[in-house]
Amino acid sequence: MEEQRIMVFPCGSEIALELHRALKDIRFVTLYGASSAEDHGKSVYKNYIGDIPYISDPSFVDALNAAVDANEIKWIFPALDSVIAALSRVRDRLHAPLLTCADDAVQVCRSKARTYERLSGCDFLPGVYAGPEDVPGYPVIIKPAEGQGSQGFMVIKDRASLEYELSERREPQVICEYLPGEEYTVDCFTDRHGAVRYASCRSRRRVKNGISVDSVLMPPDDRVREIAGIINKKIPMRGVWFFQLKRNANGEYRLLECATRVAGTMCLERAAGVNLPLLTLFDALDMDVSFAPQLKSASVSRALYNVFDADLEYDRVYIDYDDTLIIKDRVNFTVLHFIYQCVERKIPVTLLTRHETDVRQDMQAYRIFPGLFDEIVCIPRSEKKTDHVSPPPRALFIDDSFAEREAMRRAFGIIALGPDAAEALIDERQ
Repeated sequence: MEEQRIMVFPCGSEIALELHRALKDIRFVTLYGASSAEDHGKSVYKNYIGDIPYISDPSFVDALNAAVDANEIKWIFPALDSVIAALSRVRDRLHAPLLTCADDAVQVCRSKARTYERLSGCDFLPGVYAGPEDVPGYPVIIKPAEGQGSQGFMVIKDRASLEYELSERREPQVICEYLPGEEYTVDCFTDRHGAVRYASCRSRRRVKNGISVDSVLMPPDDRVREIAGIINKKIPMRGVWFFQLKRNANGEYRLLECATRVAGTMCLERAAGVNLPLLTLFDALDMDVSFAPQLKSASVSRALYNVFDADLEYDRVYIDYDDTLIIKDRVNFTVLHFIYQCVERKIPVTLLTRHETDVRQDMQAYRIFPGLFDEIVCIPRSEKKTDHVSPPPRALFIDDSFAEREAMRRAFGIIALGPDAAEALIDERQ
């Protein structure tokens, strides 16, 4: 297949980070990350395009098209609800097609009020009330008519509180039945022929800032698939999309919202063998796709992780073996990752060790290839490491011993770090 250049915009959202993980290792895909504000995407996308005007800026479309043309982008994968809606409205002016549903579905799903209106009469809708006078009992929930996730969501316990919240909020609100049961996300795929090919339910066991950070794949459920089919019929979809359900007091499913995009925790589907962003690309290329999930059960727990910009330049590396590359009788994968990064960048790496037995033979036991190193220097216990090297000014020394690091720093003035700092040396951009 010929190269497919895909621009992800904006590239720092949780959605964009999942798109990066899903597509970065596909041989024919080249990713470009674009943003209007400097964010985490700059630390992840190797091909980064900054300073795109905000979607509200009159020059936005022209600037985006200029970036598309300059980088020969073939597709745009929008990665934020408000951006999807804005791009969809001007898709006929864009120089690359969007990897998302048709505009009707995008705009309907952007509004909870319009979603409920389009699905009116469906038995899986929650009770929706026009105003406080129509509420049959409390508690109820209130949420913005347009929005995503749990933004603006509030449980209201009495009429006075409801009237106060309605008076204080400027945007239109939706008043809904309170749903006390478990919450689920259903990851879906509709092919170019309009058929729902995939509807996989996962629980939202723990939610933080509207993002599911603890999720478990659920067994196949005919009712969930039936709901997916009804939504797809009334709001025609294409490619990847999802909807969220919650159980009412009787244990019945009720719809919270639909979205015409990738969900950040769709990584769980990918772990099971179903890469929904990639399949969306295939479908957009008018290719038939198939689904063969490999796992019946899986879970994911998500948390913040670190990506560093250490502002460190080096053209030679010296690394210790015991308690640095090998720690507690295990390979230190972070240090090994760094060594491979040096090899890729053609930065010479010297193994500098006092290992008492044959270090090459012991490396073989850990399946570490001695050829990773440009030099392997074995030093007797009685001698100093500083006596066996003549590092250039921009050398880097990694050793678990503070005394060894201080001796190297004082002797040569080079940067000396412990293995605990190795993660700061990893370049995550791909």
